Amino acid sequence: MTSVSAPNLALTSASAFMASASGSAPFPFRQAVQSGKFLITAEVMPPKGGDPSHMIQMASLLRGRVHAINITDGSRAVLRMSSLAASVLLRQQGLEPICQMACRDRNSIGLQADLMGAQALGIQNVLALTGDPIKAGDHPAARSVFELESVRLLRLIERMNQGFDFNNKALPDRATDLFVGAAVDPQSGSWSGLQRRFERKVAAGAQFFQSQLVSDFDRLEKFMTQIAAGCNRPILAGIFLLKSAKNAQFINRNVPGVQIPQDIIDRLERAANPLDEGIQIAAEQVQMARQLCQGVHLMAVKREDLIPQILDRAGISILEP
Repeated sequence: MTSVSAPNLALTSASAFMASASGSAPFPFRQAVQSGKFLITAEVMPPKGGDPSHMIQMASLLRGRVHAINITDGSRAVLRMSSLAASVLLRQQGLEPICQMACRDRNSIGLQADLMGAQALGIQNVLALTGDPIKAGDHPAARSVFELESVRLLRLIERMNQGFDFNNKALPDRATDLFVGAAVDPQSGSWSGLQRRFERKVAAGAQFFQSQLVSDFDRLEKFMTQIAAGCNRPILAGIFLLKSAKNAQFINRNVPGVQIPQDIIDRLERAANPLDEGIQIAAEQVQMARQLCQGVHLMAVKREDLIPQILDRAGISILEP
């Protein structure tokens, strides 16, 4: 019998693992983007604690209904489990994650370390974000970093995909192969600023765009025809499940740049079942977005289990395998 030395075993195992992590395994979201499908993603928050069971339960209900599940990274500067760790947990369940990565809490060393870790652990999709200000969250005395912001993070990831680090030194243990997206706000108050930043993100390597909550679909149409037209990058409109009139009013008071129309608030206020009306409104918005852009990103904070109902009412059935 021929023996195999321990070093050769180690090299064989490492090569097989890296081949799996670097793209030979199927990645439904990237494939869906490249094939031009209407894209559906949904947002799930990591747990605030060490038990991921509820997050996994909510995410599992989306199996076959979305192309990927977006895992927030300290959204609104509120402490939660690492987006990278939560993404790995979903990947272990056979679910496709998009790992958000914000610049608020990490310097360039920490960001690169997590990006290389994501690659090694089979997490391919990354949403590059600047991050919400510390004072918005539950640790207002914490220190923010913001060495980079989203455009510079996009450029950093593009360089790592080419095999170089932040200092333009070669990565000796292989380049990354990350599929990176960015955020966009079609309802931004500055139209020229929106166009300039969008074009910078495209130039920096963003492969897809996820929008903030959309409440003005005329504005979304204007963005799609005047700014995003011809960019060859899919735009996913942010659709938010409003649970009541009070919920909508809270968003108007506390989310900059978003104004839920009064007629929507009135619908919720008049409804015998406001939550059911909110599901119907979200379904109608999915249908409107389907006429304007290349996908939707669904946000149903703490009620991710209702996302399949929204899709059913919007006429979007189970996705093809």
